[in-house]
Amino acid sequence: MTNLTFISNSSPLIAFERLNRPDILRALTNTLLIPSGVRLEVFGAKELPAWVVERPITQTFANIAFSPRLGIGEREAIILALEVGNCTLLLDDLAARRTAEALGVFVVGTVGMLVLAKKRGILPAIKPFLDLLNTFDFRVSPKLYTKVLREVNEV
Repeated sequence: MTNLTFISNSSPLIAFERLNRPDILRALTNTLLIPSGVRLEVFGAKELPAWVVERPITQTFANIAFSPRLGIGEREAIILALEVGNCTLLLDDLAARRTAEALGVFVVGTVGMLVLAKKRGILPAIKPFLDLLNTFDFRVSPKLYTKVLREVNEV
């Protein structure tokens, strides 16, 4: 992951907040761009953390055939990633990930960011966080769970 610009959809922000560890995202991204739809969904009228920057999209990309099941935040995050270019898009929803990847956007999810945090020495272990995510309304499939723990030598 060499892209220095990070853009996020709502789900990774919400997941790290539920883990009580938004500091992990801050350490990995330094500055995180979010579109207006994500700002409204996650922060509402509250002030944004200093490291999160709202960047409204400037184009609609009406020619992109988005699945009707994608939310406004997912669509705007993908569009913003296309506008910014050469970035990493934080996105968890499978349909949204497939759409972004089909458009050439590099995508990493919440679990991928935990892996990166472990590899960079920010976290000593990610298993406790994966276990905690599974207690929320966040699905880490058994296959992904095992694969990731093997990747970071926690099996």
